[in-house]
Amino acid sequence: MDDIEAPLSIGAFARRVGLAPSALRFYDDCGILRPARVDDGTGYRYYGPDQEVRAVLVRRLREAGLPLTDASVVLDGSPEEARIVLERHARRTRDRASAAQSAIERILRELPAGAGRAEARIGGAELSSAVRQVAPAVAVVSVREEFPVLGCVLLELDGQEVRLVATDRYRLAVRVLRPGSIEGGSCHVPVDAAEMKHIASWALRLPDVTIGTDGRDAWIRGGDEVRTLPGIDAVFPSYREILEDLPAARHRVITDRDALQQALAVREGGAGGSGPVTLRTDGQRVLVSGRGPVDTALRAICTGPPLLIAFAPDVLLSALDAGVGPDVLLEISSPTQPVVVRSADQGSFTTLVMPVHPVTVRPTPVHPASGNG
Repeated sequence: MDDIEAPLSIGAFARRVGLAPSALRFYDDCGILRPARVDDGTGYRYYGPDQEVRAVLVRRLREAGLPLTDASVVLDGSPEEARIVLERHARRTRDRASAAQSAIERILRELPAGAGRAEARIGGAELSSAVRQVAPAVAVVSVREEFPVLGCVLLELDGQEVRLVATDRYRLAVRVLRPGSIEGGSCHVPVDAAEMKHIASWALRLPDVTIGTDGRDAWIRGGDEVRTLPGIDAVFPSYREILEDLPAARHRVITDRDALQQALAVREGGAGGSGPVTLRTDGQRVLVSGRGPVDTALRAICTGPPLLIAFAPDVLLSALDAGVGPDVLLEISSPTQPVVVRSADQGSFTTLVMPVHPVTVRPTPVHPASGNG
């Protein structure tokens, strides 16, 4: 009986409740599922058997695609509040599924018929998804004319991983792929992003492809067809140093990704113009301010001291567009340092966004976003 009631390590608890250890760490950061005890010396997390019911409910809510801000209401609110949130999410899910099915059917109708060396075998759809996520971080045409390498996606085959990297100096996107098999040494080569996107569209139709490089050029083989990606003779920025030098996060903001995208899109295209947009934490909500007449208030999970930070709307929107899942997590060390944008649903994709200097924004009425009041 003592063994049954003993605290469980994060790995043992993860297996018991069907969650990954990385997800448990994320839910700890969010305050959704705190461990029963954290060892002061090692930092190891331990969970009690009485936490299993909550953990399984968290897993089921996430499997249903519920944003964490809504999940917290189901977990800790009244039964009536939980019912309202769940019914609203069910309606939203049906609407999105119908729209997605229509979009996919339309795309399918429009698809066309038909110094070392390393190769890796990965899913065609997985490669296509990775390219879609990182390619928006390449520089605009005017910058690429001066720095051609910033119009490239860096392709790396290293050990047991395939990495795709892109940056325009204000954004950095890194996607890690775990191939089914990999052979050869460590190789990397920058390739033109437009060419990579074109080939990724072709790879989307294939169950799996072989991607390879000799350090000078790259190629992707699917079935009997081989597509070549000529390498760019330029040195790609040292992105690893940027990631390694990131200071520890002092603030974490978790909110509904779609709602934040909508708030930013309004600011970007509305009467406020294309100036900076500010995010300000206010208790357990984040206020999105631009030059328009009202702020947008989004329900959020906020940790750390009060925060005011500004972004170029199009830069932050691009990072949100590349994400997956219903939530977005902003990890912020300071208003002047790169901000990590990630989600609980995909730890293999990392985006860094540089903030900008905030402009003075006069106090404005707060406008709750639909479904996030």
